[in-house]
Amino acid sequence: MQLSDYLDIIIVAYLIYRLLPLIRTPNTMRIARAVVVVVIVAWLAGVMKLYTISWLLNQVLAVGILAVVILFQPELRRMLDHIGSVQLKTLLGGSKPAQEMDTVISQTVMACEVMSRERVGALIVFAREQRLEEYFKTGTRIDGQVSEQLIRNIFFPKASLHDGAMIIRDGRVAAAGCVLPLSDSIRLSADLGTRHRAGVGMSEASDAVVVIVSEETGTISVAVGGMLKRHLAPQTLERLLQNELCKKEEIEKDQGTLNALRDKILGKAKEGKGNEKK
Repeated sequence: MQLSDYLDIIIVAYLIYRLLPLIRTPNTMRIARAVVVVVIVAWLAGVMKLYTISWLLNQVLAVGILAVVILFQPELRRMLDHIGSVQLKTLLGGSKPAQEMDTVISQTVMACEVMSRERVGALIVFAREQRLEEYFKTGTRIDGQVSEQLIRNIFFPKASLHDGAMIIRDGRVAAAGCVLPLSDSIRLSADLGTRHRAGVGMSEASDAVVVIVSEETGTISVAVGGMLKRHLAPQTLERLLQNELCKKEEIEKDQGTLNALRDKILGKAKEGKGNEKK
């Protein structure tokens, strides 16, 4: 192997490392699991000489790509939209400074605390790697600085945008009054309304973190990855948002692992060159 081969391995590994989080949503994972199960069953049927099952599965695999496109068309379209809307700086590892995100989180928590006490409903979406451009079309673009006053004004009961969702992206209020997909999960409690189902549905369709304030009870909830965490205190909400949106230790750990792999590969390449010279 030459140095270009090691460089090729590093680039491919880095791209996979960056692209996997973009497609790791509940819907896309369902597609991946279905494909893996069919392939494994087909292999087992061949090993066990189950000729009829093997023939049937071979027919399925022959038209498998077309079947996946037809059956999972909405999920595939959404996944491609997400990948296509990811900015280059995100793919290369660029992110908002931690200090700026701390300010965004603290302002959001203060607004949620007041709205919870006053029984004002709110639905706040924090976009991460997936840009959520398709949901901007359903609302009003704002591009404003995140502040407690702006959040409370948008969700004021008599405001025109209070019924929709607010989307915060790149540390700014990007849009408000947006319509989100509703979850059809049977695991959700029957007493949850449209606002909670929209928040869970958004977390199922993307990697976003969604904060919900109940208009009826004033309770604060957070939806991540299709899971809903309810009855959160403001301090708990702040810690949860810090863990989900900053992840300082995890990023440093993953980056250190990637750097160690790169150094190991380059070290072997240098050893190989030294042996060739001998």
